[in-house]
Amino acid sequence: MQTENRRPSGQGKVVSRADAVAIMTVAALAATATTFLTIAGIIANFAGPVTLTLPLHSSPQDPTGLELGATARFTAMEATIPGLPSGEAALLAWAGVLGQVGVLAVAALLFLLALRLRGENLFTPASAWIVGACGVVLALAGSAGQVLDAVARTRVARLIAANGQSDGFAAGFNFTPLVAGVVLVLIAGVFRFGRRLQKDTEGLV
Repeated sequence: MQTENRRPSGQGKVVSRADAVAIMTVAALAATATTFLTIAGIIANFAGPVTLTLPLHSSPQDPTGLELGATARFTAMEATIPGLPSGEAALLAWAGVLGQVGVLAVAALLFLLALRLRGENLFTPASAWIVGACGVVLALAGSAGQVLDAVARTRVARLIAANGQSDGFAAGFNFTPLVAGVVLVLIAGVFRFGRRLQKDTEGLV
């Protein structure tokens, strides 16, 4: 007597074919569009003119004439430079490349996980490796890109402050890529644990 291995009534796939294709398409389009914009930005940095937002640090910049008794302080300035020095342009280019690597890591993760969910083979050694690798790439590339961007903008700001009134600049650090990368590494550990549970229960059903 043969026993058919049928899916219980009312239990569908975790991700349907249409949903998986939609997620993979969006991930691919996002990767393509952001890569194009990154390349265009790098070319513009070398070709000029370039408009950069430079955060202020040292000199108080207090606007006057505000209504309702409000007080304010300028924390950044927008400067248009006809042509960036090659060193600073290169730093901004590398910052853009590293930032885009982080974006591509997230897009690749969405694409591959949607593909594996469609095939219902999520808890595999390869899936754990994919999630962990994307987390490491996102944390390192995203953080390094921000550091290079901050260094480049600081150097540009000091170069254009010829009157010496705004000789100190600083840029804020966004911890989102670092935290997200660490979370993905932890999730990779959960995947490995899930894989072990799956192997332990394979013979129980």
